[in-house]
Amino acid sequence: MTALARSDDRFDLTQDDFERLARFIAEASGIRITPPKKIMIEGRLRHRVRALGFADITEYCDYLFREDGLADEAERIIDAVSTNKTDFFREAEHFHFLTEVALPRLVRAGLCGQGETLQVWSAAASTGAEAYSLAMTLADWSQLVHPLRWSILATDICRDVLETGAAGIYPEATIAPVPQEMRRRYLLRSRDREAALVRIVPELRARVAFARLNLIDTAYRLPHAMQVVFCRNVLIYFDKPTQIKVLARICQSLAPGGFLFVGHSETITGYALPLRQVAPTVFERV
Repeated sequence: MTALARSDDRFDLTQDDFERLARFIAEASGIRITPPKKIMIEGRLRHRVRALGFADITEYCDYLFREDGLADEAERIIDAVSTNKTDFFREAEHFHFLTEVALPRLVRAGLCGQGETLQVWSAAASTGAEAYSLAMTLADWSQLVHPLRWSILATDICRDVLETGAAGIYPEATIAPVPQEMRRRYLLRSRDREAALVRIVPELRARVAFARLNLIDTAYRLPHAMQVVFCRNVLIYFDKPTQIKVLARICQSLAPGGFLFVGHSETITGYALPLRQVAPTVFERV
């Protein structure tokens, strides 16, 4: 056995420790950790094991479960296991439906415009690409189609990604899906060309508020009823009972006549919710 292999052995979870971690993660975040994900968990917890100076992952788990370390480490563990996949204008047809169907309906219904502020929620916002895609879309629509006051709330369970989102700085390679006209209006290039970074313009950053929220909390306590909610590609990590509870709480936060967008790999058909489907993976609150 090589030295590298022996070193890696220090991060092998025992079955008991894996099951304890999986139960805690499910209870704290709703994320299901199945046995095939054991290697992923081992890999993602290496940083914490090393950062705290433990000899191996078993010693770290002893600290968590036998020395009351879980209270201090809980948020770090959830951050480590959260999947923060996000892209600008991901599932682009949702943005098309928003501008061509949802926004005109909301204006006609008096839910936005004429002094009312359109309240938009990007749930499970990760590093903010979805929220800023919405911000660019709303800014364009307001300037080119109909004057609109709007505000975006971007939430996630992971504080690290929220800090990235609030800063609004991204590698230039990630903006490929952003249309050229929007790039010119809403992105600033770094003066250091070698850094290859862009930043969202201050006018948009000021309209997006980032805050921590755990979707399995029993109440969300949002500052406003929402007219548009994007909750995409996160329900797939929850079991069906958790999905129903999360969706029910989202519906409580969504104004009648408002729109819920879920991911294309997600289905909520058959759930007893106050929603009617108006397009693939788009629902209207009734």
